Amino acid sequence: MYRRVLQSGARSIINVSASRATFGKAVEQEACVSRALAVCLSIPPQTQCRTLHHTRELYSVKETPQATEEEVGAFTKFIEAMGFTGPLKYNKWKIKIAALRMYTCCVERINYDDFFEKCSLPDTLNSWFLVAQLHVWMCLVRMRQEGREGKYMCRYIVHSMWEDVEQRSKIMGIDAIHRKESMRAMTETFYAAIFGYDEGILSDDGVLAAALWRNLFNRQCDDPRQLEMMVEYVRKQMQFIDALDGEDLLLTGEVKWRPLLEENAQSILKVPTPTYNDAGL
Repeated sequence: MYRRVLQSGARSIINVSASRATFGKAVEQEACVSRALAVCLSIPPQTQCRTLHHTRELYSVKETPQATEEEVGAFTKFIEAMGFTGPLKYNKWKIKIAALRMYTCCVERINYDDFFEKCSLPDTLNSWFLVAQLHVWMCLVRMRQEGREGKYMCRYIVHSMWEDVEQRSKIMGIDAIHRKESMRAMTETFYAAIFGYDEGILSDDGVLAAALWRNLFNRQCDDPRQLEMMVEYVRKQMQFIDALDGEDLLLTGEVKWRPLLEENAQSILKVPTPTYNDAGL
């Protein structure tokens, strides 16, 4: 009986000492936190090295109303999540042929010598690729606005471009090892340029000029007039192909490019809007 009383007394003493130790640790932690806050508050705020670009306006590439996203069924969503392409509004083979034709327009309907001369670019395979990828990017921007069919077409435009680049490198006699290294470098350059051009087309001319300086001129342009010329070229070209009919592009892939230099570059023809009389006719 006395043993039970002694055991209960010992347990109470242990519990009291444990609670005091816990309380002491909590007090110490709180003191450490308060000291850390005091140190943080005593540190003066650092000044930023540069000011960030902020814009309150949201720019849209296409001025016409955007088409609503196509509603697809559960089966289509499932097979597309597995990496396959579901049924499209147009025949897939027709879209593939149109994609190849659109890429051909980026290659055969561009005066590359004019770009080499006006932009002071060397006449090399890499310079040709930099000019070609700029026009391919403009086609991708336009076709991404055409829903699932447009995205499917973009995939084969890029596929046609890489096949063409590989064939040109073989014709030029580049060996397999250097060709593989060049293709890897061009792939990195292409996807970096895509992000830069996308940011530039949705921002002001300064951001677009910076993207062109990094990607097209390869950071080797000292003449601001060349940058101004290319910014004007990209703006007018995008506005021109935005006015083209989406269904015609999906089925034919025909794209016409405006010249690099024009007397009046601001005179861009737009699709005429219908006019109505007072009776609504």
